[in-house]
Amino acid sequence: MAGIGHLIGYGIGTIDLVKIFGSSFGDTQFKQLIVIAALALLFAVAVTSYAVQERILISAKDSDAKLGATQMVMKIFNATLHLPRRIQAICWIQFWAWIGWFPFLFYSPTWVGETYFRYSAPGTIKDSADKLGEIGRIGSLALVIFSVVTFSGSVILPMVIKSPETEKRPFTPRPLPVLAPFLNAIYKHKPDLLTAWLISHLVFAAAMSLTPFVQSLSFATILIAMCGIPWALASWAPFTFIGVEINRATSPSSPSLLAHNPSSYNRLSTDPIPLSSLAVDIDSPPSSPQVLRLHHLDRDLDSPALTASTGETAGIYLGILNLFTTLPQFVGTFISMIVFAIFEPGPHRELAGQEGEVVNEVVGTGEGEGINAISVCLFIGALSSLGAAYATRRFKYVR
Repeated sequence: MAGIGHLIGYGIGTIDLVKIFGSSFGDTQFKQLIVIAALALLFAVAVTSYAVQERILISAKDSDAKLGATQMVMKIFNATLHLPRRIQAICWIQFWAWIGWFPFLFYSPTWVGETYFRYSAPGTIKDSADKLGEIGRIGSLALVIFSVVTFSGSVILPMVIKSPETEKRPFTPRPLPVLAPFLNAIYKHKPDLLTAWLISHLVFAAAMSLTPFVQSLSFATILIAMCGIPWALASWAPFTFIGVEINRATSPSSPSLLAHNPSSYNRLSTDPIPLSSLAVDIDSPPSSPQVLRLHHLDRDLDSPALTASTGETAGIYLGILNLFTTLPQFVGTFISMIVFAIFEPGPHRELAGQEGEVVNEVVGTGEGEGINAISVCLFIGALSSLGAAYATRRFKYVR
């Protein structure tokens, strides 16, 4: 669904909205895109708010009800410092990967448009009154192709990649004798999800490392399209692995849970059940679909181990993963600020090749203008993706 949303959004970006709507929603392409995006967001939130029925949280521990904002932040911070090793490894992979993805998602349309203006645009386009809108339309066309590749990858990749849950077959397949050799050969050579995620980091790094050398619109579009498959895996793999690890961490056979609750069992007992154990507490109102009751294990709230039920544990771990997705945006913004301060609004004289040349602040107008600042940011992102690839390779050996 995210791929379809990207495709629709980038497709709208390729249309000359000012020519269609005039200045009713703004006098530039960018302003009108912002209005459309805001209306789409309001519609999505309104539908979600109407359709989703939330449950009231009632905790069995009185201490949970007394947690204030500061205590909750400290609880999350404490959980971050004491993450299980494999979940911590996933978060660091996400951190390094998103230092690379941040400049791509924010600046790639502008980079494609600037590349077009520098090397391919005719004079009539360069003299346009809305250069920023022209850049956006050219860049959006490249991202439409990127979205098509992403959507195709999101549909096809799950069919050709072994998920973590199916690496060991839970059943003995019995295909037709004629097809058995063919199907077994396909299954045998299916890559696992971790290997595919590792390769996606390398593909993204290879594509972004070439951005400083791009001098044509077609080459820039090809590099952007190449990143469609890595983006499909970036939107799939980390959440799959974090889900697997959450299931392991909260299962009754988890070492951390058995340490706190040795009486947990994985099988049903065949011993007779005393009638007294079936007594119902009439003072406790029955649960309903509108009420969510958390029954914690009898543990200390300040214990380094995460003290929560399965649902709360999943929420905290996913929240921490989102933190490791958000923090790279601050890092990427800081890096971009330094890069743009050096190369923009105009290249240095020695980079421009012509002393005293005044360069347009939005886009350049010739081929001797020096290094494109956005391509430098994308190249730095490629180096970070190599770090993510190394962390992904190490994840296989983390226990």
